[in-house]
Amino acid sequence: MEIWHIPVVFIVGVIAGFVNTLAGGGSLLSLPILIFLGLPTAVANGTNRIALIAQCIFAVAGFKKNGVSNFKLSLLLSLPAIVGAVLGSLIAIDISDILFKRILAVVMLLVLGIILWHPLQSSDGNPSSLGRKHLITTMIAFFFIGVYGGFIQVGVGFIIIAALTMITRLNLVETNSHKVFIVGVYLVFSLIVFALNDKVRWDIGLCLAAGMGLGGWMGSHWAVARGERWIRWAITICVVAMVIKLFV
Repeated sequence: MEIWHIPVVFIVGVIAGFVNTLAGGGSLLSLPILIFLGLPTAVANGTNRIALIAQCIFAVAGFKKNGVSNFKLSLLLSLPAIVGAVLGSLIAIDISDILFKRILAVVMLLVLGIILWHPLQSSDGNPSSLGRKHLITTMIAFFFIGVYGGFIQVGVGFIIIAALTMITRLNLVETNSHKVFIVGVYLVFSLIVFALNDKVRWDIGLCLAAGMGLGGWMGSHWAVARGERWIRWAITICVVAMVIKLFV
């Protein structure tokens, strides 16, 4: 790394961490900067996960401090996501992601429709309140979410938000608290796969992690303070920007 890389990577990390915590798509900022610095796509993909884990840790801490957390449910949903993430990461080591990004653009528009027009209902966020059918459906969904997250990760936050709001009927503040916990857990195992295959640049990753950790902390506090209405607007803006980026 050259000296000028440090502030650039850090600032991009702060913005990406903030965006990821509120909605998703922050990797559309962090991945391009890593590739711009000369990292191969697979290495950039692996390196980005160091920063994402840091962002999730600080975001979880921020939500917890503000009284928004349910670690029991978050951990339960993390288990199938871990299995899926390991599988997805093994695929990502060699496969190209260009076609998948094009498909993702269409998926993001569908996700936006679900988030904006699906009627949210209150829930206390306990596994028992979801019902056995909802819980099993959610865990199956999170296995496939884990596969995608392990494979490319970009935009997985939108998919998690759609799944949780549609299946479990949690509000968007609660949903975001679960999202960052689940992503943080499965990314640890995903990172191990990339690291074992020598697809990680630790120096750049730790610099990016410092910025994304700060962004995650700021984003979690902003989400709780502003509430669900503001999160909807943030998600809408991020989804539209993400789709434009994927097609351009």
